[in-house]
Amino acid sequence: MVSVDQVKKAREGKKRRFTQTFELIFNLKNVDLRKYRLSTYIVLPRGRGKKMPILAIVGPENKELAEKYFDIVLTREDLKQLDKRTAKKLAKRHYHVVAQADLMPELGKSLLGRFLGIRGKMPNPKAGQILPPNLNEKMLEALREKLNNTVRVNVKKHVTFGVPIGTEDMEDEAIAENADTVINEIISQLPQGKQNIDSVYLKLTMGPAVRVL
Repeated sequence: MVSVDQVKKAREGKKRRFTQTFELIFNLKNVDLRKYRLSTYIVLPRGRGKKMPILAIVGPENKELAEKYFDIVLTREDLKQLDKRTAKKLAKRHYHVVAQADLMPELGKSLLGRFLGIRGKMPNPKAGQILPPNLNEKMLEALREKLNNTVRVNVKKHVTFGVPIGTEDMEDEAIAENADTVINEIISQLPQGKQNIDSVYLKLTMGPAVRVL
């Protein structure tokens, strides 16, 4: 669906002093978002091209282990001590959040939970973000890798939205494969499939938009 030539064309913009992200811009049509909410998680087959920040909420008995795999680890006591400014900052900074199942009620009532909810980032079982209390290294290593390659799609109000699919450091073939995976998954989630898509564009953060569908 998305060709290597289209990826190359999207690279034609001016070089920047930072690593740009490839993004698909979707424009939907004939979808009433008041009645239908598009919410899904998509694993990119060729990865994100960079490490994504992940926040974990676990019991004190699992904190040391979790710190090997996640960027910030909080316990029940840490949740209680968060002030509004810190909670808001954590919710904004981290792309994914995982939590032990037995701590979910407390997370939901906390300041952090409130800001995560606003951003659509509360731990979701669909993405494997709800953890059992008996954690182990093999489990967390696999989860870290999976989440690092997972993008979140949560469309509530606007028929135009973007989905990151990699960085400019990745090969053209990898970007094209990731793009196809995301487009096919979005189509499968829409009420009328491809008929609900007006257009799809591929672009770098500061680059030209190339129509791919």
